[in-house]
Amino acid sequence: MSRGFISNRIGVDTGGTFTDFVVIRHGEVEIFKELSTPQQPDQAIMKGIRRVEGEPAREIIHGSTVATNALIERKGARTALLTTEGFEDVVVIGRQTRRELYNIFVTRPEPLVPDGMRFGVRERTLYDGSIETPLDEPHLQSLIDRLRRQGLESVAVSLLYSFANSEHENIIFQALEPLRIPISLSSQILPEYREYERTSTTVINAYLAPLMSLYLRRLQNRLTGSALRVMQSNGGAVQAKTAADAPVRTILSGPAGGVVGAFHVAEACGYEKIITFDMGGTSTDVSLCEDEIKVTHESQVDGMPVGIPMMDIHTVGAGGGSIAELDAGGALKVGPQSAGAEPGPICYGKGEQLTVTDANVILGRLLPQFFLGGTMPLATDRIEPALRKLEWTRGWKSREELAQGVIDIVNNNMEQAIRLISVERGHDPRDFTLFCFGGAGGLHAASLARGLGMPRVVVPRHPGALSALGLLLADARKDYSRTLLMDAGGAAAKLKASFGELHKIGLAELQAEGFKKSEIRALDFVDLRYRGQSYELTVPLGAHFIDTFHKAHERRYGYSNRGRTVELVNVRTTFLGRTAKPQFKKAPKQRGRPVPLDTRPVWIDRKRVRAAIYDRTMLRHGHVIRGPAIVGEYSSTTLVPPDFRCLVDAYLNLVLET
Repeated sequence: MSRGFISNRIGVDTGGTFTDFVVIRHGEVEIFKELSTPQQPDQAIMKGIRRVEGEPAREIIHGSTVATNALIERKGARTALLTTEGFEDVVVIGRQTRRELYNIFVTRPEPLVPDGMRFGVRERTLYDGSIETPLDEPHLQSLIDRLRRQGLESVAVSLLYSFANSEHENIIFQALEPLRIPISLSSQILPEYREYERTSTTVINAYLAPLMSLYLRRLQNRLTGSALRVMQSNGGAVQAKTAADAPVRTILSGPAGGVVGAFHVAEACGYEKIITFDMGGTSTDVSLCEDEIKVTHESQVDGMPVGIPMMDIHTVGAGGGSIAELDAGGALKVGPQSAGAEPGPICYGKGEQLTVTDANVILGRLLPQFFLGGTMPLATDRIEPALRKLEWTRGWKSREELAQGVIDIVNNNMEQAIRLISVERGHDPRDFTLFCFGGAGGLHAASLARGLGMPRVVVPRHPGALSALGLLLADARKDYSRTLLMDAGGAAAKLKASFGELHKIGLAELQAEGFKKSEIRALDFVDLRYRGQSYELTVPLGAHFIDTFHKAHERRYGYSNRGRTVELVNVRTTFLGRTAKPQFKKAPKQRGRPVPLDTRPVWIDRKRVRAAIYDRTMLRHGHVIRGPAIVGEYSSTTLVPPDFRCLVDAYLNLVLET
């Protein structure tokens, strides 16, 4: 059986609060959740896998937060850096730009490789790949002897212009092999110019490699009979061994699954321009998709540049578990700290700090009978006693006023995140549909859409597990690049040779992943700029790619200069291995009105109203619900305010419109 047609598959998305599972067997989709176990994520995974009856899954696709958390919390490996002598401090010096221009107290994040662990190698390769100073191998051996005494767990190697000639990095790799620790070469991780970004990306990979390798190896050993694949930041899944060797490519593994899932569902349902809104227990991820999923090569994580292709996703610390408290000035703030899965919100039975989830319970919006299908009781009676112990909560007239304040602040934080990826980049959010998912998203989406002037909100089926579904919708993807730095007008022969080499590598690697040649396709791109510029635009390779660049430059910056020399900086190719995907079928239209289960008092926009309660599993294509209403289901709850109505479309999505 080819890689593209595996039917018995499980998508597993590990979040800060819940681990989500989507099982596809014989064309049917099943979903369920387990509380995450942040200290050992594989415990929650194995607990969920054991719930799946029948024969073991042939394939498990995993969205992991292990690399992300290790990087942000600085819990990676003890790492050394070998670089060209005289350039040991490149990762500390960085660029001239400052993140906070007017903050005189700003501090830089500490480098992942501290002073004393960065070593200069005597060698020099020039920009054209020629060797000016041969590698001093006796000096290299003396450095390796010092490394042996350092108790290292990983090594990063990033030499000047190794993208043009990797000979010296390859020799260093062979010399380091006896250490029997992971070795990351910049000529393999990111063979592009700009030594700071290349070195930073290579160091991050080395810093994460031992941890990810151990985690994925342990998980694969426990998954007897099932192949393990891991989601990458670019929206494609790869074999676990590939992910372990290049963990820097998995930093956005979890959020990427949600964007892939939302994009595929939106495309099937006819929505071309969407803003994805994924609100989980710990954070909110937003991304803008206009006919395609946007990928960037200029990401940063915790102030460190990451040069490999990553989805253009913006994350804020605003989730259901975000903790509300007073700041130093006595003002109410929400997040970025989260109660997570342990201890969790107050209403989960252990928490002692007020969270966004607790605020929604206070306002009557979160219904215990729907929460995880009633399998996880909400301890709503714990909220009032817990709040009495928090002295700062006594400054509000009522619990509802406090809860509304929490909701207003977290909504504002999320609205600012959406403005950042839309308004601040030249897009009008009123032209887009807000595609809402995540366990907490449906309770906040309508308010965000109203504030941004967006015409509609779409809540897909299984919104609380869409990220896990996205893992099963993702193709395999591998990105390759190479720096050329030459005039674009006379680059035809070099382009042909470079893409030929990259295509040979890409085809071989995807075939090694189990894909047939007929299931593989390549997409080619070039990075271009006007000579003298220090930034590039990526455009598809075509017969008239220079003309395409002029038009792209005019669209982005408001002008073009067709008489100016265009420089070819990088060539890029993306290899995709197509996987079989579940089909989204239209449901027959039903006549009649949906019947609410009940009505209950709910606080919406500081007013107490009676809202109709609906069970989403009872809703059919063509049903219309007028707000105020609450639609409950296993993985999420959707709030329909009084000024909205909710339509059920042919794909059983909930479509909220004013």
